[in-house]
Amino acid sequence: QVQLVESGGGLVQAGGSLRLSCAASGRTLSSYLMGWFRQTPGKEREFVARINYSGSSPTYTDSVKGRFTISRDNSKNTVYLQMNSLKPEDTAVYYCASRRDPGTWDYWGQGTQVTVSS
Repeated sequence: QVQLVESGGGLVQAGGSLRLSCAASGRTLSSYLMGWFRQTPGKEREFVARINYSGSSPTYTDSVKGRFTISRDNSKNTVYLQMNSLKPEDTAVYYCASRRDPGTWDYWGQGTQVTVSS
């Protein structure tokens, strides 16, 4: 059974940093694209970043470019999201997900709360 478990969320002041981790079990991540998404109450889940199998060619939504960095360590079956210069509008539940290419995001973690205070 595939399981993705996020960690690293918390409360931080604006301008601060957090590093999220997504650890996988039951699936070897090296064969899958990995992504981070976020969701706030009353809004649809939105794409944040994704990374390909080898860790090259990361893609970001415009609002986080230059502040967030997605990376992966296939030897640890873990994907990371380094978040710097955090803003109150980054407050959300952050989810990691995996998919084949081509494919749909088929496995999701349970989410980790990130709260940025002003």
